[in-house]
Amino acid sequence: MSISEKEPIAAIATPIGEGGIAVLRVSGRGSIEKVQQIFRGVDLPNQASHTVHFGRIVDTDDRVVDEVLVSLFKAPKSYTGEETVEISCHGGILVTQKVLETILRTGVRAAEAGEFTQRAFLNGKLGLEQAEAVADLIHARSLKAVEAANQQLSGSLGVYIRQFRQQIIDATAMIELELDFIEEDVEFANKEALQKLLEELQKAIRELLHSYEAGRLIKDGIRTVLVGRPNAGKSTLLNALIGSERAIVTDIAGTTRDTVDAEWNYGGLLFRLIDTAGLRHTEDLVEAEGVKRSQKAVQEADVVVYLKDVRTPFTEAEQKEIEALQDSAPQTPMLFVTTQIDRMQSSTADAQSEHSLTQTIASDPDWSNYEHLQISAETEEGLDAFKELVKEHAMQQAHYDGASLLVTSSRHRDALEKTLQHVDSALMGLANNLTGDFLSIDLRAALQQLGAITGEITNEDILDSIFSRFCIGK
Repeated sequence: MSISEKEPIAAIATPIGEGGIAVLRVSGRGSIEKVQQIFRGVDLPNQASHTVHFGRIVDTDDRVVDEVLVSLFKAPKSYTGEETVEISCHGGILVTQKVLETILRTGVRAAEAGEFTQRAFLNGKLGLEQAEAVADLIHARSLKAVEAANQQLSGSLGVYIRQFRQQIIDATAMIELELDFIEEDVEFANKEALQKLLEELQKAIRELLHSYEAGRLIKDGIRTVLVGRPNAGKSTLLNALIGSERAIVTDIAGTTRDTVDAEWNYGGLLFRLIDTAGLRHTEDLVEAEGVKRSQKAVQEADVVVYLKDVRTPFTEAEQKEIEALQDSAPQTPMLFVTTQIDRMQSSTADAQSEHSLTQTIASDPDWSNYEHLQISAETEEGLDAFKELVKEHAMQQAHYDGASLLVTSSRHRDALEKTLQHVDSALMGLANNLTGDFLSIDLRAALQQLGAITGEITNEDILDSIFSRFCIGK
């Protein structure tokens, strides 16, 4: 793809605030000449690419705005593929804004969200899946999310998709060539080779789709819902995990009226903890609404943690609550936890000091039917075991070894699902000896979907949706 330089655009590329330095980016046709109009130092157009120069940015009255370092990147060897200038100035809010205003007075246009990366894609510097990975990397909230974004940014997924796409293109060309010579009854396509290719593609797509659940959890975070009776220790556990008093804790039942969300990083993963109102029947309208929201949170959870106070007997009502929760989210892993074991009578505590993940409370025979862990959020007893167990439960349906390709985008998942449908249809057509014109329809549709992932085939609506997620300056 040839490099195409558009009108110059500019934006602050670093977060707005006070800091040592801030970076402003200018990209497009004539960017170096535009910056030269407000720069006092060396003659920038005569300098080599990938060089850095000290000087001063001045306003229309030739007054100094700031001392800066200017980095030059001449096309096509830049992030966007265009002529690009990056200006490093002091990191104050006002001075950074003043430098940007001075740049814009030269006729440079303010960049829109994601416009630099969009130009990089349009100029062939990045595949569309890599451009999306840039946004994922910026927004990553856990180490695993950073790793997944870097994997996609490296282009490995795009290379994998393009290999299959090229093979289908070659096979489709042979099938369509046969159609041109249909009266001569000439065969150009090897049907057995095509069947083998489609079967390999079918297997590969299924493996990629299987990785999406792990990719979603890594990218978006694991929705971990804490449920149980009032005063079961849900808020105390949430506070202990995040290390701050995020949720209000009292001995008054019904203190938590609405769901309380907090982020917790553990083992390289992001957990979105959701503390819910205690499950019970109540005449209080506000608390009743909180219980409804608790039930809704369970239906949307990736893992549910049911907590029970060690000091209270297990009741039939609690058992019905658990069964109702399991019925409402049958595929969601559920972890059972006995809380506040530090408040047990000393004799009982001594008898159970060497607890394990499978140990149960003998005095509560019904509760013993649920394999559970005993913890104290106050003393942190059993808390490390809980952290490992909730991680294990969260990822039990998401298989990811850290090295294989990972699908994290719902857009990619949808395109792969549609590709798989067309591949299945083409294989069925081969088995039923359909003519090449029918096979060609499904093969071309599969090509369309694979091309949408990497950006070989796209439209303006898709690009607008993708790049609107970016911050201005990237």
